[in-house]
Amino acid sequence: MKVLKLITKNAGRHKLRTILTVLGLALAVMAFGLIRTFIDAWYAGARASAPDRLVTRHAVSIIFTLPVAYKEQILQVEGVKDITFGSWFGGIYIDPKNFFAQFAVEPESFFRVYPEYIVPPDQMQAFLQDRRGVIAGQGLVDRFGWKVGDQISLIGTIYPGDWQFVIRGIYQGSNPDIDETAFVFNYDYIDERMRQESPGRAGEIGWYILKIDDPSRAAEISSRIDARFDNSRAETRTETEKEFALSFIAMSDAIIIGLRIISYLIIGVIFLVLANTMAMAARERVSENAFMRTLGFRGYHLVGLILGESLVIAAMGGIAGMILLYLVGTGVGVALSQFFPGFAINPATYLLALITAVLIGVAASIFPIVRALRINIVDGLRVVD
Repeated sequence: MKVLKLITKNAGRHKLRTILTVLGLALAVMAFGLIRTFIDAWYAGARASAPDRLVTRHAVSIIFTLPVAYKEQILQVEGVKDITFGSWFGGIYIDPKNFFAQFAVEPESFFRVYPEYIVPPDQMQAFLQDRRGVIAGQGLVDRFGWKVGDQISLIGTIYPGDWQFVIRGIYQGSNPDIDETAFVFNYDYIDERMRQESPGRAGEIGWYILKIDDPSRAAEISSRIDARFDNSRAETRTETEKEFALSFIAMSDAIIIGLRIISYLIIGVIFLVLANTMAMAARERVSENAFMRTLGFRGYHLVGLILGESLVIAAMGGIAGMILLYLVGTGVGVALSQFFPGFAINPATYLLALITAVLIGVAASIFPIVRALRINIVDGLRVVD
């Protein structure tokens, strides 16, 4: 108990320096945790992917379309249980800054293939009966203050013109990784208009989503589907839903790598801040450590005192940093919910931040410990603070 009391007194001997060190550690831990959370949020879509879903798109690029006629042919492939399709709409709501995902889908099959989108039965029925009906995510509804029955106007970009929709339902995700910011409506609504205004674009969709009977056969089933459309006017590429999501993330590889590098640099900053504090304490206590050795303190006593002080400061900084991370992270998550629906601080991030702070506390104590053990008692007593 006396040793613990001495460790605590040493840590608080220079209160201003200790406070500034703890504050620096806390800010660094918070920044480290936020960056790790940003990276985790980037991969939320991939985490939410189902292993038994495949995506079939144009072999060249997602921007090229596929014929609706492919649907029945894909269903004939052994192992395919269900199928739906979707197209990116790309409309503008009031202002171009009001960006959100808008999908034209086949209504009934879409919600069969995506059971994690939870819609009340009465709202689903109303949606299926209204060609202009929309199912919107809870996050999107909260963002714009919409409610069931509201009429929404979008200005089409990919599909030009003014488009009128009616909110018929609101979906919620079955788990936190599910995106609740999508705007889902009936593909037939835009297809009918394309048949009148631009017949060459009618009967074309963006991609197919397939439900398969055995996830372990994903590669085999994908190959069969793509082989069926070899040498056609629109060859296909089929991959797992996770691979499809990761292909979009790969476009931002440079950003993600940059964030990872910054997170590692922050660890270095945490180490330097604490190492500097401990080095200053070591210089100030040379004669004190030598005097303690004359009183019978052994080397392991000094090791315990120095290591304990470093760990106390590191732990205080780590805990303060986790508190800041929670407070700031919650606010950032709300502010960026439209861009990162899956922005939530993982409990593992808190644990990683605390473990990192403790390990740095150990590392920062190594130099002062070595110095305290190496110095001769007589030389240490000659040092004047």
